Amino acid sequence: MLQSIEGVYKQGKVELTELPSDISESRVIVTFLEPKKSYKKKQPMQFGVFSGNQQSTEADFEIAEFDGDSEDNLDWS
Repeated sequence: MLQSIEGVYKQGKVELTELPSDISESRVIVTFLEPKKSYKKKQPMQFGVFSGNQQSTEADFEIAEFDGDSEDNLDWS
């Protein structure tokens, strides 16, 4: 009798999500489905990309600009 059981191939081993019923030893055929992509496609940040319906303005960037902390006694010039 043929049985199909889902599993994951990881570091050279197949880990089954459940045990097959009434099978203690058998030959198998492993079919690899679409692999999970572990890398994210690099995408450059674009002006206003996270702003929703409102676009960022030059004034928004001026407000967010960091000019140093005068209380940390470091020279930010």
